[in-house]
Amino acid sequence: MDIKAGEEVEGVYIEDMAIGPRIKALNDIPLGHKIASTNIKKGDVAIKYGRPIGIAISDIKVGEHVHIHNIKSIRWGNLKR
Repeated sequence: MDIKAGEEVEGVYIEDMAIGPRIKALNDIPLGHKIASTNIKKGDVAIKYGRPIGIAISDIKVGEHVHIHNIKSIRWGNLKR
């Protein structure tokens, strides 16, 4: 199910399955894509499930769509900034 801009979603911490903060989507988020749960500064490492997934190529606000338009993937093992 896609998340529409303005909808609130509730995160779950995978370490202890505790309910996380409610986050208001700032953009439409397609099914399977990511939503920022914290502010991410340009150049910072983006984390998913406790693992680095990429480097932010622009500032990303809580609630923004996180995808290839604002993250440089490190899928092939490169963490160079």
